[in-house]
Amino acid sequence: MLRHLARCLFPRLMLVGALLLSACATTTGTGQVSLQEVREFADASARLGGYAELARRYRDTYEREQPYLSPAADKLAKENDAKRRAVFEDFVAIQKTLVLYMQTLSLLAGDSRYDLSTRIDDLGNGLKANTESGLQQRHIAAYTGMTRLLTRVIASGYQNRSVETMVRDGDADVQVLLDAMIQLTRLYYKTNENEKKTILGIFDVEIPFSTRNSDRMLVTLAKVHYLNKATEYKLIDRRYELALQGLTKVALGHQKMRENLGKLSGDEIRRLLGNYGRDLRLIRDGLSGE
Repeated sequence: MLRHLARCLFPRLMLVGALLLSACATTTGTGQVSLQEVREFADASARLGGYAELARRYRDTYEREQPYLSPAADKLAKENDAKRRAVFEDFVAIQKTLVLYMQTLSLLAGDSRYDLSTRIDDLGNGLKANTESGLQQRHIAAYTGMTRLLTRVIASGYQNRSVETMVRDGDADVQVLLDAMIQLTRLYYKTNENEKKTILGIFDVEIPFSTRNSDRMLVTLAKVHYLNKATEYKLIDRRYELALQGLTKVALGHQKMRENLGKLSGDEIRRLLGNYGRDLRLIRDGLSGE
């Protein structure tokens, strides 16, 4: 009788065991659904880099231009320098807020405890609209909304905050702030183009007229300097392109999460986020290389 009962139950026990193993494949050790791709995408987004460097380059434009400027041009350049330095902290604050959001999202998608209370100090005190930079009131409102969301989540001190809730509550502000960063990166790009035309243009005009034998060494040095500057601008142009690609990838990846709330552990969204994370890591490598 017992042997007959065992023979009947064994296949059923095997089926139950298989189902449990299958469930374990998609859950963490705490019984939560695995969100590894969400975590990896958020990590890659937070570590993208490049933007801060380009913002500093924008701020320091005058330092590079000044040796090449005439007295008349120098006066206008100083005024532009003051304007750039006045808005620099606001530009960086946007990036810091988005990085903190992605870091928080990554930790929420993991299964370890976290404490980001010290990072609240990284949040700025507010932005100012600036017509010349392209920062608009909607960007200011999004920044305010994001800082409130992060303050609420970080200060709450609880681990099992829903990733879905975070993405749902944050997506609209994330998209607007990424749009601001894209607009600012284009501003940096345009400013760099003007700088390039100013500096290289001097050599384009002066070198052809320096034909005396006594100027030969000076012309040679000028040509070497010209080639070095041209190479520098070519590398920087590539960094702007990569930064814009990266910001676009972050926006698309977060949008896909928002569109797939409730099924973030599904195969399709995991594959998409995995691809976005891989692309962001490749872009980061390009930004950190020479």
